[in-house]
Amino acid sequence: MNTLIIVPTYNESDNLPELVRRLENLGMDLDLLIVDDNSPDGTGRMAEEMALTRPWLRVMHRPGKKGLGSAYREAFQMALKQQYDAIGQMDADLSHDPAYLPAMLRALESADLVLGSRYRPGGGVRNWGLPRRALSRGGSLYARLLLGVPVRDLTGGFKLFRRQVLESIELDTIRSNGYSFQIETTYRTLRRGYRVVEVPIVFEDRRGGRSKLSRAVVLEAMVMVPRLRLGL
Repeated sequence: MNTLIIVPTYNESDNLPELVRRLENLGMDLDLLIVDDNSPDGTGRMAEEMALTRPWLRVMHRPGKKGLGSAYREAFQMALKQQYDAIGQMDADLSHDPAYLPAMLRALESADLVLGSRYRPGGGVRNWGLPRRALSRGGSLYARLLLGVPVRDLTGGFKLFRRQVLESIELDTIRSNGYSFQIETTYRTLRRGYRVVEVPIVFEDRRGGRSKLSRAVVLEAMVMVPRLRLGL
């Protein structure tokens, strides 16, 4: 399938070169779109420099930090205009290992949305303390129970969509902008009857830079989940 991988960035200059190197080493026919929110550390400029010698790498520049959900919505809409068959998303901080992409793409041959799942047998997390583990597992369990869906890892951000899914879930009306964006897109996919498959991955905590997780992001997710269930 004609595949695009979308990677939002904000101050990821410590991690982006290694991510691009790992994607190159896969030897796969896929394109990469870096969506940079005017990173003060020069991530956007670094991406442009790497793109000069890599025709499969493109950069979308945004004027400032507008949020994860906003970045994905803009990039998804661009990808649909470019007629990609498969559209993926992953983090820039090396928590999502590109080595899982071949297995995820194979799974997409018989699915509509593939999730890189930390909470299926064979998956897990590495280098997280107990509070972070509890927050992540608790958040996924909270969303799964309230929404009544079988997906184990609703909050993960390593995904591959078939284009028809993104065409049908009404991207312009998605309200989430933080990590609840992951919950909302998967929930909308399930509500429309599409097949969702989870592929186990081991999630490794970032090595460089700072986490984007904040209290505001957690609060948005807590409030958004019951709103999704009630259709508000």
